[in-house]
Amino acid sequence: MNLKRAKTYQPKERELVPYWHVVDAQGQVLGRLASHVARLLMGKHKPIYTPHLPVGDYVVVINAAKVRVTGRKLTQKLYRRHSGYMGGLKEISLRDMLARHPERVIELAVKRMLPKNRLGRKLLRRLKVYAGPQHPHEAQVRWSQRRLATSAGGEQGG
Repeated sequence: MNLKRAKTYQPKERELVPYWHVVDAQGQVLGRLASHVARLLMGKHKPIYTPHLPVGDYVVVINAAKVRVTGRKLTQKLYRRHSGYMGGLKEISLRDMLARHPERVIELAVKRMLPKNRLGRKLLRRLKVYAGPQHPHEAQVRWSQRRLATSAGGEQGG
């Protein structure tokens, strides 16, 4: 019995043109926001998702300082790092981290949801996080939205 199967489409890396998304973190729960951003970075929202290619888009997160957490995480959640020397363990609570480096909180949450390999590091470079409402990527975002609108209208976007 000779069955002909349709070939699965494999996108080429040179064919992939990422879009730009702006996500407002104000009032959003940290974990839910991070999983949504990780999904956009990986490209799981696209029909051409391929696990081994950077199919995802660029994501600009604004108002990172106004992210929300549930429960007692503000005091109980600790970020730890080690210098490599004896007694070199440093800890900082989520409350202090939000006060000093609010961008880092979202970056770390998203980083831990991405693949732990070269592709994950490449995808993380597409994440831009800002504590306030302003960001310097307005031109890219507008171009991306314009391209998305023309491709949705039946034309070929490119």
